[in-house]
Amino acid sequence: MNKAQIAVNRFGYGAREGELLQAESNPKQWIIGQLQPITFNDDFPSSEQIFLQHEQYKIERNRLKNLEQMNQSGESTSMSMQERSMAENAISSKNLAVDNNMQNLKSMARKNMRAMSANTIKQAISSSNSVSWRLLDLFSNHFSVTANGRLMSGLSATLEREAIAPNMLGKFADLLLAVEQHPAMLIYLNNEKSIGPNSRFGKKSISKKNQLNKTNTQNKPKGINENLAREILELHTLGVNGGYSQVDVIELAKGISGWTVLNPSKTKDTGFTFNAKWHEPGVRYLLGKHYPDDGVAQGEKMLRDIAANPATAKYVCYKLAHHFVSEKPSKALLTSMEMTWQQTDGDIKQVMIAMFNNDDAWLDTPQKFKTPREFIISTGRAFDASKVKDNLILGSMKALGQMPFQAGSPAGYSDNESDWLGASALMARIDWSVKLSAFQKNINVEKTMQTALALAPTSHTYQSIIRAESREQALTLLLMSPEFQRR
Repeated sequence: MNKAQIAVNRFGYGAREGELLQAESNPKQWIIGQLQPITFNDDFPSSEQIFLQHEQYKIERNRLKNLEQMNQSGESTSMSMQERSMAENAISSKNLAVDNNMQNLKSMARKNMRAMSANTIKQAISSSNSVSWRLLDLFSNHFSVTANGRLMSGLSATLEREAIAPNMLGKFADLLLAVEQHPAMLIYLNNEKSIGPNSRFGKKSISKKNQLNKTNTQNKPKGINENLAREILELHTLGVNGGYSQVDVIELAKGISGWTVLNPSKTKDTGFTFNAKWHEPGVRYLLGKHYPDDGVAQGEKMLRDIAANPATAKYVCYKLAHHFVSEKPSKALLTSMEMTWQQTDGDIKQVMIAMFNNDDAWLDTPQKFKTPREFIISTGRAFDASKVKDNLILGSMKALGQMPFQAGSPAGYSDNESDWLGASALMARIDWSVKLSAFQKNINVEKTMQTALALAPTSHTYQSIIRAESREQALTLLLMSPEFQRR
C-alpha cells in the first residue's frame, strides 16, 4: 500500500472517485484536513420530540385500558339489551381508534431509529470527510446504547447526533459530560431513577413505607443504581484495569444520583435535569480526591477529573489507535498520543493529528480487517451508492451481524479481527457480495477497482478480476479480495 491508499482506506472509509488522486500529493495533510465537524443534513425528531411522542403513546395506552374497563363494567349494569349494544359499539369504535393511534406511535420510534441509522450510513458513504464519520462511529460504539423497548428505540440514534457529533473534535471531558447527561444514556443505564437513600426523597419514602409496615423496618426505595457509574469507569474512561475499585463505583453513583430526565407529563420541558431531592447528600471520595456536596456540580467535577486521569488517556488513546491503525499499535505511537492528550487537556482532534503524524501509523501492509459496517460503507463509496434504499442498507447490516444500536451490551460491538473473521462470518460476506453483484448491472468493474484500490495491473487480484467470466463474478472477486477486505 502506498501512502495515499493508506490515508484513504485505513483512516477514512474507503475511496470515492478521485480521492486517491487527491491524497497523493500530501497524504498526511489530506487526512488531517478530513477532521471536520459533522452536520446532519436531515430533519429527524430530536430526543425532546421523541419524549413527547412517548408520552402521547402512554396517554393512548391508558385510554385504551380505561375503555376496556368501561366495557367490562358495562356488562354487569341494568341497561337494556339495546342500550348495552349501543354502548358496546361506541366503546368498540373508540377502542379501535385509540388502538390505531397507539400502534402508530409505537411503530414510529422504531421507524425513526431505522431511518436515522440508514441516514448516518448514507452520509458516511457520500461524505468528502469520511475520517470524521469513522470517528463518529468509533465514539458511538464506545458509548454504546441498545434500542431495547419503545423509548430506547426512539432515543438510541439521537445520542450520536446530539451529544457525540458536536463534541467529538473537542475536549474529551466535554464529550463525556454531554454523553452521560444525555437522556439516551441515562435511561439505557437506569440512572434516571437513581435515588440516594439519604436524600430528601429517599428518607421520605422510607418513612412512608415504615408507617405502612411497622413490622419491617428494612423497607427501602429502589435507591442508588450503579449501572451508569460502573460503565463510566469500566468502558467510557479508565478501563477495566484503570485502578478503580467497587468503592469508587459506589461513590461515583452517589455523585451522579439525581441526574435524571424531565417528565413531559409534569413539565413543558424535556431532557436532562438535576433533581436535588433525589441526590445523595454528603462529601464524595473518588480515586483519592474529595468532592464537596454542591449539587449537580459534584458529579460534573468527578467526571472532569476522571477524564483528566492518565488511565483515561491511556485507555482511550489505545482504542483510537487500535481502531484506526492496528490491532497491536506500537508503544511509540501510543506514547505520542498520550503525551498530546496530557499537553492539550484531552483535545481529541489534536490526539488524532498526533496519530496521523506518527510514522508508525503508516505501515505499508494492511493492518485491520474491516468490520461489517466498514465493509458496507467502503463498498458504497466505491460504487457511489449514496442513494441506495434504507432497507437494503439495514438488511445488509443485519445479514452481516452489525445492526446499528443492537450490540446488546454497553461494551458495543467488537473491534477485534478474530470476532469478524470466522467461517460463518466470511460466508455471510460472500453471500452478500454475490447478491449485491447481481443487482449491479451497469457497474464498470475495472473502473470501480481503480477508484477503490488503484491496483497495479500486474497484481494477482487485478488479473483475477479482469479474467473473471462475468461482471457479477468480477465484482464479487473485487469485494472479497484481500485488498478490499483489509485496510
